[in-house]
Amino acid sequence: MIPKNLENYRIVLASKSPRRQQLLADLGIDFETEIHEVDEVFPEGLPMEEIPQYLARLKAEPFVETLKEKDLVITSDTIVYVDGEVLGKPADYEEAVAMLQKLSGRRHEVVTGVCLTSTTKQVSFASVTDVFFKELSQEEIDYYITHYKPYDKAGAYGIQEWIGYIGIERIEGSYFNVMGLPVQHLYEELSKW
Repeated sequence: MIPKNLENYRIVLASKSPRRQQLLADLGIDFETEIHEVDEVFPEGLPMEEIPQYLARLKAEPFVETLKEKDLVITSDTIVYVDGEVLGKPADYEEAVAMLQKLSGRRHEVVTGVCLTSTTKQVSFASVTDVFFKELSQEEIDYYITHYKPYDKAGAYGIQEWIGYIGIERIEGSYFNVMGLPVQHLYEELSKW
């Protein structure tokens, strides 16, 4: 159900992620998708929660010039954070293996930043979820990467896939945030718009 205050808006989700698209659709919100490629580079020294918000705002920049009065663009970015290191999307098989080995048997944080942009204002926020992995065997890591090819996912895994079923012991925070969109927090922000 779309919040009443947004009934006359054209909502654009700037994401090619099928997971984000499905989550927004499941909220009952009609939207269009439009993507502008940007270099996802952030300044060194940003606090953990600021990184995906910075990247989400960066993704909103190409839209600013062409926004109309009742347009609302939703951009987002997700990072995996472990030991002070940001894990983005793996470039190849070896990098995916290294990421999953680093996450194996440990807690890490998944941080999704979301930016809402219209002609009159811009609001960004972040949600953090703690994820606890069991010790993963090399065989499990190889099986997952070979069969699921998680090269489009921060930290080289999708919680909703096989690795999530067998590897995640527990989470603290939003499950949907780990999928890439903190829908409860997003709905609250849209309701306040």
